[in-house]
Amino acid sequence: MNRRGVALVSTAHVADDFYQGAVPALLPFLVAERHYTYAAVSGLTLAATFLSSVAQPAFGWLTDRRPRRWLIPGGMGLAALGVALAGLMPTYPLTWVVIALSGLGVAAFHPDAARAARQASGDSNRAMSIFALGGNVGYALGALVTTPVLVWAGLHGTPVLLAPAAVMIVVLVLRLGPVLDGPSGRRARTASPAVADEWPAFLRLTGVVVIRSIIFFGITSFVALYLIARLHASHVVGGAALTVFLVAGALGTLAGGWLADRTSALMSIRVGFVLAGPAIAGIVLAGNLAVAFVFVALSGIALYIPFAVFVVLGQDYLPNRIGTASGVTVGLAVSIGGLFNPIFGAVADATSLRTSLAIVMVLPVLGLLVSLTLREPAVRRNRRTQPTQGPPEPPPDAVERE
Repeated sequence: MNRRGVALVSTAHVADDFYQGAVPALLPFLVAERHYTYAAVSGLTLAATFLSSVAQPAFGWLTDRRPRRWLIPGGMGLAALGVALAGLMPTYPLTWVVIALSGLGVAAFHPDAARAARQASGDSNRAMSIFALGGNVGYALGALVTTPVLVWAGLHGTPVLLAPAAVMIVVLVLRLGPVLDGPSGRRARTASPAVADEWPAFLRLTGVVVIRSIIFFGITSFVALYLIARLHASHVVGGAALTVFLVAGALGTLAGGWLADRTSALMSIRVGFVLAGPAIAGIVLAGNLAVAFVFVALSGIALYIPFAVFVVLGQDYLPNRIGTASGVTVGLAVSIGGLFNPIFGAVADATSLRTSLAIVMVLPVLGLLVSLTLREPAVRRNRRTQPTQGPPEPPPDAVERE
């Protein structure tokens, strides 16, 4: 594991996903200052998230044809520029366009960043979990920093938000090549994998990612409302429950990488689903807020345990198409899961929030059953069965590795 490489790419992930988190924080100010309707605000959310997720496999396909590492700083720069311009645009269509451009920048960043993270991490799931955690931290910081900036300066203060990307882009341009490839910045040749892509297994994995995403959106959309309606929590306490879920999820991300390194990626995924069902049931059945918060935290841990592992496993199933695998598991499959969320809303309107969450509660069983159809990727099986040989000579410009 190239520790400096993991640290650098993970920090870049923080800076990039900062702009994903900044968009939701912008929306209340757009409503207040420009009097946008909720439908208009939903359109901006769609531009920032769904369009970005759908575009990620396309960027992954491009990077599979030829790695384009410049997309890491370039995508980040576009993501930052879109957010910075959003507060300056005079009309809604122009605001929508720049928000969409920001989403495309995020989409451009992720596939090659995931490739670089894999290069730095080697076979370490723990290192990839750190990379994934960087995105979670960046999203949280985006919301945390954007609100006080706009309270202080109004919408015309959005250019201030360019600062994190500007600093990180300079660092990436100067250091990314040398840190990943050695002091000369000369990339080592990567041998083609000795196995074919396993598309049937990858498609089943994509189904698992979609199921996890459906559960995730169901919890994050309705848990605060459920606690308010069922347990008479205040809006502040309901919001705090969502924060607890996301913070616990950060711990789950690291735990999932640790578990996968000590057992297997498939075991990490299955453990996450096994824990998720009872944890969500605990939320539904909790009789007071203290107990509910405990199960909210456990749900966050359980649902994030497989999060980083999905990326590594997808790359192992498609060893010849690392970018495509990253784009699908990080972007497209997640957004498809979000499309099911209106169904839960309709169920809640027709019956109750408790019924809607009860449906969410049984979905981990489906995720577990689909995950049981998966087997270890051929890349890893071959690696284990190859005869043991002495370590290869390191290149003269190799960086220090763990």
